[in-house]
Amino acid sequence: MAMDAGEIERLIKAKFPDALVEIRDLAGDGDHYAAHVVAQEFKGKSRVQQHQMVYEALGGRMGGVLHALALTTAAP
Repeated sequence: MAMDAGEIERLIKAKFPDALVEIRDLAGDGDHYAAHVVAQEFKGKSRVQQHQMVYEALGGRMGGVLHALALTTAAP
């Protein structure tokens, strides 16, 4: 079963309440998304650490109900 874009945003916002989160369904199939996340919590973290933080927020859904996520992150 595919994951809804709103659910991806909700999970990320639960971990980073003040973040700017933009989610796009790349193929219109609910399986391939792009996410851009800007969060204060990323300040001083490497890009790899930032991505790990987002994947942690998604609670192990990557590779399961969330098939593919093209992720970009930034600190404000």
